[in-house]
Amino acid sequence: MEPGGQLDMQQIFAAAAQMQNQLMNAQQQLAETEVEGSAGGGLVTVTLNGQGELIDVQISGKAIDAKDPEDSAQTIADLILAACRDAYAALGEVQADMMSPIAGGLGGAGLSGIPGFPGLPGAPLPFEGDEDEDDEEEDEEDER
Repeated sequence: MEPGGQLDMQQIFAAAAQMQNQLMNAQQQLAETEVEGSAGGGLVTVTLNGQGELIDVQISGKAIDAKDPEDSAQTIADLILAACRDAYAALGEVQADMMSPIAGGLGGAGLSGIPGFPGLPGAPLPFEGDEDEDDEEEDEEDER
């Protein structure tokens, strides 16, 4: 903050530009990322790209029972769904890991590194201190 309690706009713009750059880098890394999920002890493995698109499905021959093709088909369908869920969970973790430094930079609703900017940990929120007055008004209304 500048003297007199004014925010330094250059500091805000620099922080925003830095966050935008970090976001673009994270998005590029995600675009190049692939994750796998599996089910049935590896009988079915699926691969997702960083955007969550299914790009590969591998089914082991051991998952197919030639004597009961209908049951095999249902089992394979169930294994594919389970493998996809596993892959999406893994992708969610990767996305969270890549985005957490950026989200952490927001400090809640503000911009990191800007003293006194609302939303930063330890900074007073615009409505802090008004709670007691609101509670008193509500109490008075309840008493009426």
